[in-house]
Amino acid sequence: MEIVRSQRKSSFPSSDIVVPTIPLYRSTPALEVRLEEFELYAVQRLRVLHGISDGLSRGKKPDEIQKLVKDLWKVNMMHPDASEVVNKDIISHFVLRLVYCREEELRKWFLSMETTLFCNRLQLETPEAQRALWDEFGLPYKAVSIAEYESVKDKLNQVARAIGQSSSSADTIFYKVPFEEVPDLVAKRKVFVQKGIAYVATNQVISILMTQYRSHLSKALALTYRKWNSMIREQEKDRLTPIVEALSTSYLGPDYSQPREYAELSLKDIDQVAKRSFPLCMRHLFEKLREDHHLKHGGRMQLGLFLKGVGLKLDDALAFWKAEFSRKVGADRFDKEYAYSIRHNYGKEGKRTDYTPYSCQKIISSTPGVGDHHGCPYRHFSLENLRVALAKMGVGGRALEEVIDKTQNRHYQLACTLTFEAVHGASCDAGVNHPNQYYIDSKRIMESKNNSKSP
Repeated sequence: MEIVRSQRKSSFPSSDIVVPTIPLYRSTPALEVRLEEFELYAVQRLRVLHGISDGLSRGKKPDEIQKLVKDLWKVNMMHPDASEVVNKDIISHFVLRLVYCREEELRKWFLSMETTLFCNRLQLETPEAQRALWDEFGLPYKAVSIAEYESVKDKLNQVARAIGQSSSSADTIFYKVPFEEVPDLVAKRKVFVQKGIAYVATNQVISILMTQYRSHLSKALALTYRKWNSMIREQEKDRLTPIVEALSTSYLGPDYSQPREYAELSLKDIDQVAKRSFPLCMRHLFEKLREDHHLKHGGRMQLGLFLKGVGLKLDDALAFWKAEFSRKVGADRFDKEYAYSIRHNYGKEGKRTDYTPYSCQKIISSTPGVGDHHGCPYRHFSLENLRVALAKMGVGGRALEEVIDKTQNRHYQLACTLTFEAVHGASCDAGVNHPNQYYIDSKRIMESKNNSKSP
């Protein structure tokens, strides 16, 4: 069934394309969706949300975020059939609602990113379109009468001047709104408040709409969570459930299953390369392996697949792991208990699957137990241990404090990106999304520096 909505001209994402009004996603659409579209649309919307998250954590200004949203939407959310754009928008939202309803941390992230997306899309709409959404929400707030406006005009003008706007006039419409409905305006002192009532100008209605949207989506996520647990997860266990459960930790970039640039890593160079070009998660595992001559399964998988992806050949991998493990468990036990899994990772045993190195998302979402050393150090280390580990990599001073700040705010990938920039003295605008990407970018910079030193 096709969703039919009113059509109009919009400045988002392009002024010469007719698109529907921004959906409010109030009810699940009665649409037939092919399984490949179910996943593809969700992944494409996820790229938009991750892009917003990265922009916000990097401290981009509001106008920069608005441009970022516009560009991300244009790249990821268009459709060859213009009439299908709105369906893609709605389908992708509801799929991700299923994906991110399942845990509190996931719900918080999704709610924040979707609200930011809605707000920035709304800012690119015409005042008429914003008013249409006001009507669709059915908001009860009354406009201030001329007589009441005259009684508070001086206060309204003081606020306008304080935020760098021209003084209001009798032609400006103000709405009387409970102050808790516009927390962002109150926090930034952009609105006059009297007896618990905020006087919101027409050009500030986005704040009201954003609060309404966030409240609606928050309640919808809670309801979706109950439906998912009580019914959907079991009913769809053989079809949709595996896709839904994988999407929240899905990696959206290259898989690095095969070595790319700098595709060979020799055993004679591995210690030096580990010190210079391994990300902290892999460097920590490598050092623990050298120190303890053993890693549990999670650590062997995380480090082993990374080494495969950066070009350590199977014979060298077997020699590398055997040299370490033999010192603890003996050569015979290594051959019986551990060699098979190494060959398996290289696609030489079992189903002969070509296993891919773990992405940052997968590593961050892991839950190491006692005695484990895998996972993301920025998430799983104590701050004291993290400071020590970063200092060993040469990160100090202001750069160290910035990394710690991002870690405390749960921006783990950005913390790793800042570490990369501090260690290499070079920017990493794309951010770190995969340990093997970190390695390749590091090797590229190291090679460039070496070439610049050559006569």
